[in-house]
Amino acid sequence: MGSFDFDSLTEVELRARKTVKWNWYKPDVLPLWVAEMDFPTAPAVMDAIREAVQTENFGYPAFGDPELGQVTAEWCASRYGWSVNPGFIHDVPDVLDGLRLGIEEFTVPGSPVILPTPAYPPFYDVIRLSGRQAIEIPLVEVDGVSTLDFQRIDEAFSAGAGSIILCNPHNPAGRAFTQQELTTLSTIVERHGKRVLADEIHAPLVFGRKHIPYASVSAAAAQHTITLTAASKAWNLAGLKCAQIILTNEEDEKTWSELSLVQTMGASTIGIAASIAAYRHGGPWLDEAMAYLEGNRALLKERLERDLPGARLIFPEATYMAWIDFSGLHLPQAPYNHFLDAAHVALKEGAEFGPGYEGFARINFATTRKILVQALDAMVQAVPATTA
Repeated sequence: MGSFDFDSLTEVELRARKTVKWNWYKPDVLPLWVAEMDFPTAPAVMDAIREAVQTENFGYPAFGDPELGQVTAEWCASRYGWSVNPGFIHDVPDVLDGLRLGIEEFTVPGSPVILPTPAYPPFYDVIRLSGRQAIEIPLVEVDGVSTLDFQRIDEAFSAGAGSIILCNPHNPAGRAFTQQELTTLSTIVERHGKRVLADEIHAPLVFGRKHIPYASVSAAAAQHTITLTAASKAWNLAGLKCAQIILTNEEDEKTWSELSLVQTMGASTIGIAASIAAYRHGGPWLDEAMAYLEGNRALLKERLERDLPGARLIFPEATYMAWIDFSGLHLPQAPYNHFLDAAHVALKEGAEFGPGYEGFARINFATTRKILVQALDAMVQAVPATTA
């Protein structure tokens, strides 16, 4: 048995947290939609937050404080084998803010942005708010594995796209892209002289192997990449507002240094303290959380194969979200609506991830085993045996 208990929180305690996950829907709905974990916070992170509160550390974060950059670089080196300059790591409020800055300040003005789909829904908003057009390119299946459509990406760059948002690991498809896939993309991007905006917020959540940062695959990739990451998904800290932008060349660092504080500030003091603690001391907790999540992932796969064989699970290599094609069940309405109405289980609606995914839904399995079983039981009961 491990040192941390991931089964301890009850539904009553989770609803008392007052977070969006547990309070958006009616009390009779089990929420498995938004990317929040239903686990107790890592003790090392809680200690850092308590210390920040006890010392009344509520003012603006110190400008130029190197500690967050240093511990982020140490995490990247120890966990991914990726050497980055701590001085080129900067805090931003969240990954979406960093992506918007990346588009607006580091790509050709007005150039379209390639968006592989299914895509994390807020990416559409970031592109729109940056005054850009999204070029949607669906993932393709090769030997049963979802991957990037390199030919269409190449064609989109030829047609004038200036950048691509690469979600690595991928949300919602759960892909942890391989060295070969990332190198192939790097070759295409470099040939066209374009940019990659790499959202690597799920990097700590890869099952069974190391995450491969896109910017690490070649010197060329380091020159054309803006990387965004955070401790928020792996340690459940989204509300504390702290992410990191990692720059990997001198020119981008110079561009960053010329931005105004109004553009870059906004990370919270407590969020920075919590992130430092997560990267520096949160590894053992995360390792046990990943083992628990691996058990939940196996349970989800087993139940779908046994009880809902018409549903096709895109087996996640990373993240605690699973992308499921429910079209084989021939439900009377979209999966999101059906399971909300008939099972009182809230999933994330497939249509939000792009056109063509109306028969899909995303499920968050970062919850207690008891709640996951309860939700799956309700979903199975909501599907007639003749269609399951």
